Amino acid sequence: MLNEVKSARAEQAQARRALGRYQHARRMVLAVLVFVMFAALLFGQSAFPPESVPHETIEMVGVLLIFLGIVGRLWSTLYIGGRKSSEVVTGGPYSITRNPLYLFSSIAAAGVGAQMGSITAAIGFAVICAAAFHVVILREETFLKEAFGTPFQTYMARVPRFFPKLSLYQEGDTGSFKPRLLRTTLLDGLVFLVAMPFFESIDGAQQSGILPVLFRFP
Repeated sequence: MLNEVKSARAEQAQARRALGRYQHARRMVLAVLVFVMFAALLFGQSAFPPESVPHETIEMVGVLLIFLGIVGRLWSTLYIGGRKSSEVVTGGPYSITRNPLYLFSSIAAAGVGAQMGSITAAIGFAVICAAAFHVVILREETFLKEAFGTPFQTYMARVPRFFPKLSLYQEGDTGSFKPRLLRTTLLDGLVFLVAMPFFESIDGAQQSGILPVLFRFP
């Protein structure tokens, strides 16, 4: 009996380490994406003039998307925090999509792109972010199928991988509250807010001629 308990604990510890590597990869992907997208857009500009109504409207919608993404990530962490390696979480945002953290990150990425005042940039940021996370999602699914077997496969068959199905929503149980995980998620999400002063600085540098405008986005 004692050996079985030790074996179970060792398996759980190994699962936590493996999942930790995937979560680290997720954060690295997020950081690299943000850096690359910012760098690529140093020389791009919206086709709409900076003070025009379309430009300002797209920017404001983008701010709302960024905050929606941050709040959604915090909401997801309330449900998944500390439980992903020990059970299949199916409540709250996880009842309508299997990967709400990645979904809300992609929404926030759209908000980042919108700070250019460009619909094309907003869509492009979201698509690039979702595509990059897709690779991480596939690796996580392989791990979770091996770790949880039939319960996770049943969950996969019922809940969509990425795009939410709102009719499936169930409140579920948030489990124990872990402030450290919530704080980490908040800090990860705040990187999206850097977009606002960053793009304002780019606009100023482009208008003053310091940065050349090589292409324009509609």
